Amino acid sequence: MEGSFDIIIKNGEVVLPDEVRRMDIGIAAGRIAALADHLDAQDTRVLEAAGCYVLPGMIDMHVHFNEPNMGYWEGFRTGSAALAAGGCTTYADMPLNGIPPTVNVEALRLKADAARLNSAVDYTFWGGLVPGNLTHLEAMADAGVIGFKAFLSNPGGEGEERFREVDDWTLHEGMKRIAAFNGILALHAESDAITSRLAADAISQGRTGALDFAASRPAIAEQEAVNRALFFAGKTGCRLHFVHISSPETIEIIAQAKKSGFDVTAETCPHYLLLNETDMERIGAAAKCAPPLRSESEREGLWEKLAEGKIDLIASDHSPCPGALKQGEGKSFFDVWGGISGAQSSLELLFHEGVNRRKLPVTLLSRMLSGQPAARFGLSNRKGSMSLGMDADIAILDPDWRYMLRKEDLYYRHQHSPYIGMQLSCKVKTTLCRGQIVYTAEEGIRDASGGCWMKVVKGVPING
Repeated sequence: MEGSFDIIIKNGEVVLPDEVRRMDIGIAAGRIAALADHLDAQDTRVLEAAGCYVLPGMIDMHVHFNEPNMGYWEGFRTGSAALAAGGCTTYADMPLNGIPPTVNVEALRLKADAARLNSAVDYTFWGGLVPGNLTHLEAMADAGVIGFKAFLSNPGGEGEERFREVDDWTLHEGMKRIAAFNGILALHAESDAITSRLAADAISQGRTGALDFAASRPAIAEQEAVNRALFFAGKTGCRLHFVHISSPETIEIIAQAKKSGFDVTAETCPHYLLLNETDMERIGAAAKCAPPLRSESEREGLWEKLAEGKIDLIASDHSPCPGALKQGEGKSFFDVWGGISGAQSSLELLFHEGVNRRKLPVTLLSRMLSGQPAARFGLSNRKGSMSLGMDADIAILDPDWRYMLRKEDLYYRHQHSPYIGMQLSCKVKTTLCRGQIVYTAEEGIRDASGGCWMKVVKGVPING
């Protein structure tokens, strides 16, 4: 097959929605222009992909890049570079912990200004639902946020401008308003009534280690909050997305709700699939997160739910901070910052454990990392699959490239991660965003400024 292409990717194992085929990909004007057994590469730049998987770029729907005004924790330039190095080509930035948080259109404008010309890959933004901003929700939807994020437990942080958890009235009223314009609400689901009491009891009794922290945020707190939110969704018709679900029992609750007709999806994260609470105790503060890492049996249970197709998508929940806030020696584990830096490693971790070790289909993994996030959040006209006319957002992954992740390999502003020292069995070789090579394993990041805002206005994409 002949044609005029800017780049041809040759001889790769191309991951299509339902199969893997060895074929060539022709890229022209930033889009996938041809998929064929053979493309004539004369006078065209060639990326040789023999022995590699060629996947749709990951869509990470859950990262915290902390701008505006807290880019010294993690900014768009460093955070997006890390994503590109990990084969991610689109991400959704959460409304906290920037100052101000993204809870109105003016704050959204500040966020967008910070991202412009500072992102290696494409991006979109979440708005926030917090007490006092109900009248701002529709305006943010009109301005292009992908959806709204709320906390059912205290998100932490200090100061008057910090992002705050919702009370039940705000949650119910917010759901009604979001449902009225067919928006979607993402929830951090933990019962604050349960977790705050258990934490206070543990601290008062001097039980302040990693396993004590885990015990203070049990899976029942997650399950109670999910059930409460589903009850409100049933009354309001609001579409829901539950972020970073940590237990297989909670996944099953959401799966049963979906079967009953609820418009709801569930996300988990690589750290819940790769690590357990014993790892958190061993690694220390770099592995602290909320909800916490669970038992080994719960970790295995998540893999079972994943194989059954009951987990809709996987996102990093990249939640960075300066290294000093992760210094837990001599301190209560409750006092160190909770949040895992992992955005750069998601695809490699999941391929290593899910495909290379557990022999799950690479198509299943690709659907959860790319296809289903795109479909759920209004990006599937441009993103998420290897199909003609789609953006040439592509990750080329060598399934046999063995290496140990080192601190020096990380593009984060603060190079801490629970995965440092882990032996991996695969590596992203090349990442393309809209047909532009933004990363290679040999050269590193090639361009950290070409990413674009993928706006979705009330569920309708407006970028092509």
